[in-house]
Amino acid sequence: MRATAQDMLPHGPTTGFDFTLSGARLCALGAGALWWPAQRTLVVSDLHLGKSDRVSRRTGVFLPPYETRDTLDRLQALINDLNPQSVICLGDTFDDDTAARNLPQADRTKLQGMMQGRRWIWVEGNHDPSPPALAGEALAEFNTPPLTFRHVAAQGTTGEISGHYHPKASLRGQSRPAFLLDRNRLILPAFGTYTGGLRCTDPALTSVMEHNALAILTGPVPLPRPVNG
Repeated sequence: MRATAQDMLPHGPTTGFDFTLSGARLCALGAGALWWPAQRTLVVSDLHLGKSDRVSRRTGVFLPPYETRDTLDRLQALINDLNPQSVICLGDTFDDDTAARNLPQADRTKLQGMMQGRRWIWVEGNHDPSPPALAGEALAEFNTPPLTFRHVAAQGTTGEISGHYHPKASLRGQSRPAFLLDRNRLILPAFGTYTGGLRCTDPALTSVMEHNALAILTGPVPLPRPVNG
C-alpha cells in the first residue's frame, strides 16, 4: 500500500490512498468515498439523508435542515470530478424510509440529476430497508468479482466492502472519519454530514478486523496509520 497524488484519478483536486484488495486496485479518497478506477465505480456509505427530519419527528428537536443538501453537494463534487460509470450506495443512504419519502423536491431533483446516465445501486441498510422511490437498482448486497458490497461486514468473507459502523480514528488528538482496511475487507466511513462515529478500537470493529488492520484517516491528504499502533 502507498499514498498517491493523482495517478489513480482522472483529473481534479481529489486525493487518495491506493491499495489492493482481492486483486482489485482501489483508492480511498480523502473525501470519504471509495474509487475503483478499473470499473469507474464510486462507492459511498451511510449518507443518512434526512436525519434532521427523523430527529424532529421522533424527539421534537429541530435541527438545521441543511445536512441533506451539504451531503449531496459533496457527492455532486466527486461525481463532477470523477465522472463514474456506476455509483454504489452501501446502505443507510436515508436515515429512515420516511425520510426517503419526505426528501424535499429540490434535493430529489439534485439526486436524480446525479443518477442520470450512470448505473446507480442502492444497497439495503438497517436504517433504510425498503427500496427508495427512485430509479436505480435496490439490492440486499452487490457482487461483482472479486468484490462484494454490503452494508454490514460479515465474518469469514474476503474481498468485502461495507459501511455501517462509521469508523473514526485519532491522530495527534484529533478524531477523523476513517476507512478500516485489512487483507479481507474494507469498511468505509460515513459520508453523511450529520453522522457520529465509532472509534476504530471499539470491540465491535476489532472483532471484525484483523489485528494488523490499517486506519486511513480522511481529510485533504488521507493519512494511513495502524489501528493498533
